[in-house]
Amino acid sequence: MTEYLVFRLYAPLASWGEAAVGETRPTATHPGRGAILGLLGAALGIRREDDAGQKALGDSVCIAIKQRSPGTLLRDYHTAQVPGDRKGVTYRTRRDELGAPQKVINTILSSRDYRCDGLWTVAVWATESAEISLEAMQAALLRPQYPLYLGRKSCPLAAPLAPRVIQAGQLREALDTAFPVLVGKERKAEEVALRLPGDVMYAWEGGVERLDGESRGVESSDVWDRPLNRRRWQFGPRTEFRRYVRAEEGR
Repeated sequence: MTEYLVFRLYAPLASWGEAAVGETRPTATHPGRGAILGLLGAALGIRREDDAGQKALGDSVCIAIKQRSPGTLLRDYHTAQVPGDRKGVTYRTRRDELGAPQKVINTILSSRDYRCDGLWTVAVWATESAEISLEAMQAALLRPQYPLYLGRKSCPLAAPLAPRVIQAGQLREALDTAFPVLVGKERKAEEVALRLPGDVMYAWEGGVERLDGESRGVESSDVWDRPLNRRRWQFGPRTEFRRYVRAEEGR
């Protein structure tokens, strides 16, 4: 038996950032390692510039996701005004930009993607060198130090995380943990996830057979979502394993 911290993620909007080039800011269909560590770090009160704290958190956990519903894609046409270049002047923060003389204004155009009404279950388990316990993470998710959101500050949570620490023989058993169904959009999202064949996806790290002891039907790929330095926004690769199942098999 292995101890897991499980919780759910739901919001009308979520954005799971992928590699961005130029004006397009895409989103994955499910949260990656960086997104989950960011959520846990905010709950624990670990600041972005706290390199030691960020490393301790990253070294403490392995992560898996059950995508109960990917939601639908929404693309937002986004504009932002920034001051023009000035010789010898460096704008280090958005506040500095807003306080600059408004003689020359440039406009940045971009498109930003979101997932609407997605629903995910997260399972976290401790590594052998863990410095932060699952119980501490559970307590932090119940009373977070900083506001929690799903990828961007414009994506606040719309349902309780309902974190709990459980014992499970297999990772899939932990990911299949049932949560109280709320009213409204979350109920609709869950009904859609259970109705559409092939809509349930499991994504995990830690080996091809980690989910349930089988390798049949498992895909793998290298994803660049392992945080190396939050201040410099640097990420490294990791191997992510995935399996897609029919909805009735993944309830």
